[in-house]
Amino acid sequence: MKLTKESKQLFTAISIITGTCIGAGFLGIPYVTAKAGFLITLIYIIIFSIILLFINLYLGEIVLRTKKNHQLTGYAEKYLGKKGKYIMLYATKFVIFAAIIAYTIGVGESISLLIFGDIRYFIPIGVFFGLLMSMLIWKGMSSLKIFEKTGVIISLALLLSICIMFFNKINLSNLGYINLKNVLLPFGVILFSMMSFFAIPEAKIVLNRNRKLMKKAIIIGTLLPALFYLIFTFVVVGFKGSETPEIATFALGGIFVFMGIIAMFTSYLSLGNALQQNYIFDFKNSKKRAWVKATILPIIAFLLTQMFKEFFSFIRVISLGGVVSGGIIAILVLIIHKRAEKLGDRKPEFMLPISKTLIIILSLIFAFGIISELFNVY
Repeated sequence: MKLTKESKQLFTAISIITGTCIGAGFLGIPYVTAKAGFLITLIYIIIFSIILLFINLYLGEIVLRTKKNHQLTGYAEKYLGKKGKYIMLYATKFVIFAAIIAYTIGVGESISLLIFGDIRYFIPIGVFFGLLMSMLIWKGMSSLKIFEKTGVIISLALLLSICIMFFNKINLSNLGYINLKNVLLPFGVILFSMMSFFAIPEAKIVLNRNRKLMKKAIIIGTLLPALFYLIFTFVVVGFKGSETPEIATFALGGIFVFMGIIAMFTSYLSLGNALQQNYIFDFKNSKKRAWVKATILPIIAFLLTQMFKEFFSFIRVISLGGVVSGGIIAILVLIIHKRAEKLGDRKPEFMLPISKTLIIILSLIFAFGIISELFNVY
């Protein structure tokens, strides 16, 4: 059956949102689940699915209320002024750098494991991977449209293959384990794994004149990864239990390690492109200068963190990025939405009501996560 142009645009937009979500984060969920318990992770995923669906829809409405294309910092400046812009800038930089560092660690360790049988060569491999990604990010949206759709298809193939090969090896006793001492451990990792804020402005660009599809793209693109995570975690933790490694695919064999690499590759590409657009659209940088900031600086940051690799482990990096920056960005989006209702310069294709009470409740949830992560209470 031949897809219409509208259907292709919708699939591309969903792929970008989903592909941004399904990166390094989902590979860490089984590890924190094995430490805390499957029931605790299930509760987190359900709660965050609902919260982030609404926040993504609010962000989608902000994007649609604005004529010009921006990234998150641009929307913060338009509706909150210079202070809002720079708070969003630092939060955005922190989470994207954290994500890219995590992807670089994950891909470096994965490739080193596949080629050499261990992870000791992950640093030079990670640097080479970063340089390769810089070449693709230079090409911008053309690379993103091609590889995000491929990445989503491969990620779904990964899930289906794991279910077929390991479902009959699940030990239900592994899923019944609960450790309340680690109840906060999954918070940051799951929040990180479900964030797709940076993809929403890109989805608007992809949909172009079919912006009426934005709401559908956001709903599907947000909920599909949540379902993916639940099934993936159920199978991996049910199979490996307490022996689940930090990067889950390491426990499943070479082909699954390779599929994990593809998932991290596509998410790296989406976030790197979003960061480059941020510098171009919102800070009026030349493409070359924006490219250097979006691709070369993260490689340098990766090398610096590996001087303290005992602290900056794969799980620690994504947890810090998810809780600290994810929480700040979510709170800012809620505040921007209220301002955009009054100051937006076009009528959006969909509208959602929001109350101050809801802003306060959600802000308190994210603030609690930020404080608990910074003080490392678990």
